Amino acid sequence: MNKTFISNSPEETAEIAKSIALDAQKIGVVCLTGPLGSGKTQFTRGIVEMLCPECLSLVHSPTFAIVNEYIGDKTSVFHFDFYRLKSPDDLYSTGFYDYEGRNGVVVAEWGELFLDSLPENSLLVSIAPEGGDKRLITLRYGIRG
Repeated sequence: MNKTFISNSPEETAEIAKSIALDAQKIGVVCLTGPLGSGKTQFTRGIVEMLCPECLSLVHSPTFAIVNEYIGDKTSVFHFDFYRLKSPDDLYSTGFYDYEGRNGVVVAEWGELFLDSLPENSLLVSIAPEGGDKRLITLRYGIRG
């Protein structure tokens, strides 16, 4: 099943993410794809705002840290950035697979780099710039098939 949204601002991108955050929590893993600057971190910000709002001020790109943990009162968001990883062994060494069993949602920027390593039922979110702040955001429930 696919859903498509148009966002006209970073705030709308976050609102779209908030609207699907409970689905993301049930699914467990969100794979974000899109070019540099497309709004992947902004999308993550919306998920965090909905699921663990007390952590919202902490949200930033985990490019150099590989993972940022936003530990909330009721749930957590584990925000990965796969951009600097080169192999499945690199992904394993981050402890990525240990996060799936924790109480929270795993959000992976640049997730397309390791689609075969993600659970089949992951939510795939593609963010495509359309000029200016406009974005085409496509959700696909299940990354294979």
